[in-house]
Amino acid sequence: MGKSLVIVESPAKAKTINKFLGRNFIVMASVGHVKDLPKSKLGVDVEKGFEPQYVKIKGKAKIISELKKAGKAADKIYLAPDPDREGEAIAWHIASEVDKDGTKTSRVLFNEITEKAVKAAIKVPIALDRHKYEAQQARRILDRLVGYQVSPILWDKVRRGLSAGRVQSVAVRLICERESAISAFKPREYWSLTAELLTPEGKSFSAKLAKCDGKKIEVVTEAESKVVLADLDGAQFAITDVTAREVKRKPTAPFTTSKLQMDASRKLGFSAKKTMMVAQQLYEGIDLGKEGPIGLITYMRTDSTRLSAEAVEEAREHIKEVYGAEYLPAKPIEYKSKKKAQDAHEAIRPTYVRYPPEKIKANLTKDQLRLYTLIWNRFISCQMAPAVFDQTRAQITAGKYIFTTAGSVMKFAGFMAVYTEAKEKEEETLEKESEGTDVTLPKLVKGAELENKKLTPAQHFTQPPPRFTEASLVKELEENGIGRPSTYAAILSTVQDRGYVEKEQRQLKPTELGVLVTDMLVENFPEILNVEFTAHMEEELDKVEDGSVEWRKVMSKFYGPFHESVVKAAKDMKNLKGEEIPTDILCEKCSKPMVIKWGRLGKFLACSGYPDCKSTTDFTTDESGKVTPVDTKVETDEKCPKCSAPMIVKSGRFGRFLACTKYPDCKSTKAISTKVPCGEEGCDGKLVERRTKRGRVFYGCSNYPKCEYAVWKLPKADGDGDGEGEGEGE
Repeated sequence: MGKSLVIVESPAKAKTINKFLGRNFIVMASVGHVKDLPKSKLGVDVEKGFEPQYVKIKGKAKIISELKKAGKAADKIYLAPDPDREGEAIAWHIASEVDKDGTKTSRVLFNEITEKAVKAAIKVPIALDRHKYEAQQARRILDRLVGYQVSPILWDKVRRGLSAGRVQSVAVRLICERESAISAFKPREYWSLTAELLTPEGKSFSAKLAKCDGKKIEVVTEAESKVVLADLDGAQFAITDVTAREVKRKPTAPFTTSKLQMDASRKLGFSAKKTMMVAQQLYEGIDLGKEGPIGLITYMRTDSTRLSAEAVEEAREHIKEVYGAEYLPAKPIEYKSKKKAQDAHEAIRPTYVRYPPEKIKANLTKDQLRLYTLIWNRFISCQMAPAVFDQTRAQITAGKYIFTTAGSVMKFAGFMAVYTEAKEKEEETLEKESEGTDVTLPKLVKGAELENKKLTPAQHFTQPPPRFTEASLVKELEENGIGRPSTYAAILSTVQDRGYVEKEQRQLKPTELGVLVTDMLVENFPEILNVEFTAHMEEELDKVEDGSVEWRKVMSKFYGPFHESVVKAAKDMKNLKGEEIPTDILCEKCSKPMVIKWGRLGKFLACSGYPDCKSTTDFTTDESGKVTPVDTKVETDEKCPKCSAPMIVKSGRFGRFLACTKYPDCKSTKAISTKVPCGEEGCDGKLVERRTKRGRVFYGCSNYPKCEYAVWKLPKADGDGDGEGEGEGE
């Protein structure tokens, strides 16, 4: 009997699977895609039915050659890339190289990398799924058409290196529109009134003003609050209604991709990109010592909440053993997936209940342990009994006014003994206010008269909508049907890498460049930037996958109107490169008026006498729009390392730097030191200010390239700062 070849995507996955299969199998890795559209040109023949022109990816020739050689010697070839559209495309492209006549190859799908799952899949191989492959191909071609035809227009009109994307540009638009709403927001004053009351037994509790004459009351000024206080002077407070009931809170469904990204962001501070990277490691296999590499979680790209009966039974046995019978529901809990969910895979869960986090923590990195624990806890909790609360609500009447209070005290922890879902701060605040979470009320009896101990008015102002975090943006994208859970991490990473969005304390804020490009794209490509249109395209791709729509029809319907917009934009889009906004500021070198121009790092002031005079400087704009040049020649106490003359701060194409005052006789320059020690142990360097190619400021070691330590935020000099650390760079 000849040997069989199993081809997966990653070496880690190959190593794990190799352990499960016997001597008659060879497991090799393609290391991701082996073919793609060419980078140097469009690579799509629009005139011939959008035929893609795939080429071998640079650097993959040796891998393809090795796969071909192994495939030629094998009796059977099992294609086992990830079980999704992307994996299907990889499988098709590998098949086209290792088995051109299609006589040896078949497809196998692993939802989890366990011995049982791998052997079961090998026993029942299936055919390659043409519809799934064509859905991926259609998405790839759509994104290529948009990116390669819109981006050059931005290069021509704004600056080289910019990019537009069918989904990424819509995500940036959402962030820009939220920022616009925040800027336009006008705070509105309102007042609350809290009564501190005593029961006949002398027990204290508080209640808030809610109604006047049976209608909801809004107190908007201090004067109005004083009127209410005057009305309540001497008023008798009495309980007019009390409702006490037992409330049950059901456990949360197991993780889908988007929910995992949201919770990892809120609880662990992980970016979506980092979450998916660590989840991939857990899925492909972690070396557990004597047991070798084990896939610890099921496939991490899924929008299904379905669980296998076997997994549920294992969870139930664990719950009964560890937490007790009272934490175990009478029947297993089933979760229904969303209507449009791709239900081919289970939810994200641990592959083995016998590997609780505490048992294998020595084998995991810190990040792997934190994410695995999150997945473990959510899975176990989803099969636990509901949490039980005693909830009390009361209505207190004082003359024509009504006050309300609520208290909710946990009676039985249930699933909350293991896990509670993280929420955005605003959602959490509203929930606590409405349910009185963990507020214990004394015994309240209808008809009881109360003593008014104190009335406290408080001024408040309405708050603008919050900026998106990665978690809330993923939620927004998912709710609007933009992209798919498997694409969110790439979208969030791309919009930040392109310099369109920046992160401030985990909040996403559009850059000036992001707002500018978005405005131009919305004006010239209104349909492409339309949320509903983008969601509709996702639905069309789903139809391609299920075989109800032919992919070329989807492309044709899209391309006609899109191409018309491209032709029009190339001619009509505003050209910022040639735009000059006059100012009344005079050039310090030649006294000619300065103009505002747009450059690679944003707007700047340039002499109108260019090219005879090349003077430039940064500027600031106040609320009234007044432009003020930034003094770029700030003298410092630094001495020139070559001639010992004083050095001044100047600005250049890559940001600020120190220059010798004797320029041009001495052309010595150096980076601006912050005096903060490098964070790398044993390094004597200081952090200096630098800029990325896209203009973002960061702080790197002065001993670079010997020391590559770098942070986005400047730590405090004593080392207790809040630098975000290395590894999250551009």
